[in-house]
Amino acid sequence: MSCAKSSGWNAGEAAAQAPSRSCSSRRPLEIIGVVFLFLYFWPLAVTYLVWKFMGYPVPHELRRAVEENVLNPMRNMRWGAPTGFAGTGNLAFDEYRRSELERLERERRKLDDEAREFRDFVEELKRAKDREEFDAYMARRRNSGPTVA
Repeated sequence: MSCAKSSGWNAGEAAAQAPSRSCSSRRPLEIIGVVFLFLYFWPLAVTYLVWKFMGYPVPHELRRAVEENVLNPMRNMRWGAPTGFAGTGNLAFDEYRRSELERLERERRKLDDEAREFRDFVEELKRAKDREEFDAYMARRRNSGPTVA
């Protein structure tokens, strides 16, 4: 853990996970370790230093940050094709493309709404079943008479 306050992109979690003991005794070992890493396997040393300067992010946060900032833009990139919603130069095609994208977006929202309604329906069925089971239990309990502890 870092001895200094983290000012990285996940400073909130780093502050919550403050070290329980002083880091001053580990600082020389850390420096020696990084020097040896640079001498024997420099890519690992560079990786460690980047990880340290990012504020020691936990793996799932680091993975999410890499996906959002590196992988997703690369996946969306088309080599040799116009990026984003740049026009093709043909106004009729651009209008057709825009209308189709809007239609697909409406369909996606419609499917999301249907999925939400279905989840609500299933949740209501679970509640009804739980209520039925509870009522049956209470009726059985009332019919068997008082229990003596």
